[in-house]
Amino acid sequence: MTDTRTRLLSQLLVEPGEVAGIADRDPAWTGGEDFAGLAQEELEQRAKAAVKRGIAELSDAQELLWASDRYAVLVVLQAMDAAGKDSAIEHVMSGVNPQGVQVVSFKQPSSEELDHDFLWRISRALPERGRIGIFNRSHYEEVVALKVHPEWLEPQRLPPGRRDDAFWEERYEDINAFERHLDRNGTKIVKFFLHVSKEVQKQRFFARLDTPGKEWKFNAADVSERERWDDYMAAFEKALSATSTPWAPWYVIPADHKWLTQALVGAVLVETLEGLDLRWPEVSAADHAANLAARARLEAEGVTH
Repeated sequence: MTDTRTRLLSQLLVEPGEVAGIADRDPAWTGGEDFAGLAQEELEQRAKAAVKRGIAELSDAQELLWASDRYAVLVVLQAMDAAGKDSAIEHVMSGVNPQGVQVVSFKQPSSEELDHDFLWRISRALPERGRIGIFNRSHYEEVVALKVHPEWLEPQRLPPGRRDDAFWEERYEDINAFERHLDRNGTKIVKFFLHVSKEVQKQRFFARLDTPGKEWKFNAADVSERERWDDYMAAFEKALSATSTPWAPWYVIPADHKWLTQALVGAVLVETLEGLDLRWPEVSAADHAANLAARARLEAEGVTH
């Protein structure tokens, strides 16, 4: 990885044990000093070129992940509405073999899911070895959306007790332990918070309402959640700070420019896969001998027309 890319990605990482500092991160950030003085048109062109390169690199890395069949990769995407989660998935994963990727979008839990602990449905949706799993929203709704709306905890029929700071700290601990278990058993986790500004979210809401064929993507309830913006930012700040770990780090991705969001997500994913030290499967001596014999038989067939 180039020194420039290393610097860029290190600025996005929430260092384990440190505060996320979401309020101090610019959703419209375009690369800092390395790209100072460049016009936005040139920045966009460079980012789109990086996305194209990243798609090719990710395709190669995913094929090796599939062939080695030793690790799985879990990608967690969290954000406010209209931050660009769907478009990031669509563009970054466009070159990957669909057989090797699964996308799960977690909605309101079913009655069966509510009869289990909050991580049960997450466990059921994990990717198998050799595959990339993408969670479009995830178990982090349990410490973000439910923290903003603690009344949503009632259907879980939890044991009696106060839903105070200690309660949420225990949930962070449960998540960290769960993710540590996954990492120890071969599921590499990388987590993205797509950091969109309130103003750009508003613009994207209007675009959905005003663009023919896009209104179906708008949900009036999202405006109600927007009114709790500060509460959501506080909940994300706590969650990211408490759960960015060496085995499952958080990256805060500036999301006001979708072209940059996609480039950065792709770069982190490529780096994550490259860090697994994947290797092509070795062919045994017996299989190699059988392959040589099969090759000889093919060559003996001669040229066919």
